[in-house]
Amino acid sequence: MKEHRSARNRERKSHLSPDAERLVAAALGLANAGSRVEDRFWEAQLSVRLDKMLDGGHAQPVHDALDRLHQTDSEAYGALIEAVEESAETVSFEHEGQRWEALLLAAPLIVWTRFRIPSGPISTDLAQALLAHWQAHTLSRSARLRIVPMLYSVDQLPREHVELRRFTRRLAASIASGANPRLDLKSLPETADMLADTRFILGVAAAPAGQPLFRWQELDATDHASRVQCLEQWVAQARPSLEPLLPGCGFECLLPDAYHLNMRESDRRVRPYSIQAAVHYLTHAFNIEPAALKASIASYGRERVDEYRIGISSGSEDEVAYGIVWPLLGAESEGDEPSALEQIRELLRSLGVSDIRVWPDLAEPEFCEDCGVPLYPNAKGDAVHAEMPADVEPDSSHFH
Repeated sequence: MKEHRSARNRERKSHLSPDAERLVAAALGLANAGSRVEDRFWEAQLSVRLDKMLDGGHAQPVHDALDRLHQTDSEAYGALIEAVEESAETVSFEHEGQRWEALLLAAPLIVWTRFRIPSGPISTDLAQALLAHWQAHTLSRSARLRIVPMLYSVDQLPREHVELRRFTRRLAASIASGANPRLDLKSLPETADMLADTRFILGVAAAPAGQPLFRWQELDATDHASRVQCLEQWVAQARPSLEPLLPGCGFECLLPDAYHLNMRESDRRVRPYSIQAAVHYLTHAFNIEPAALKASIASYGRERVDEYRIGISSGSEDEVAYGIVWPLLGAESEGDEPSALEQIRELLRSLGVSDIRVWPDLAEPEFCEDCGVPLYPNAKGDAVHAEMPADVEPDSSHFH
């Protein structure tokens, strides 16, 4: 049963716009609801208001409401951010006299390499092959799918909820019309080079309202498949098509699913690969064994641990050759069992790194004043810029 809580700091509402106040009130109502009937009422209130705001490009009340609840009520904040994400990734439309519901999907790839991880346009033939596998192995019989012929990096994804809803609506409209959507794929931002990173293929799936969208929702035994079975079939069929896109890379396919769900899941899954790729890269770059590497770990945040930063060097106590950020995501905290710190230590040990130093004091995140990148702890506990020595593999300098 949900615990009923009174809204805190009510007097602060006078500083919010009426739209933001309504969002705060509805989110608090949903967080305190005592039944599914009441849940549905507040969810509908949030959905109508958020859809209208995002369609109109009015994001400031949404940001203000989230900021207020982040400071005053974590459960209501969670309810509101979930509603905002749902509004950004779902739209409905009329087609052939019937209402359809569309959902923005992401097919993530967790990728690691000693070189560059590619991103960019996908050929028409390959896009069609991936669409066929995606449709056949993860979607229901009644669903229709439109994918974007693009291998996206995180830096190239839509950043704002308004932009994301507009993107979703444009792809959904192309399902109804049968025409290719007009998307500007040539002016996307540059991709940051990482040793381990995520890549995404995006698409929108739509089905008549009330009909299943995914195979794991199908009730007919001949059409139904579990999530595990869908993932196994997707990997088996799609991976051979994806391999030419990622030369010189290892990668793991995640199950194509709702956009925001897979953003969080890919953030979690890439963390250990970041450490593995860094150790592999540095041992080759310095021509040393993992036991010769030093790792320093420090926690960063303002009131609680928000992330751990790991600085790895080949011997110098003053310098960091490569740095890794391990963020705590969602409800994760340093009190988890096993904790993030324990996971990092165990992973480093399993890779052969035995010289591991942990700095216990919580510090505020520090960034380079010139380029804005995070600073990482060296073997003395000082936050420094991660930089490979100038005489070691100069072609790899883009990984700093």
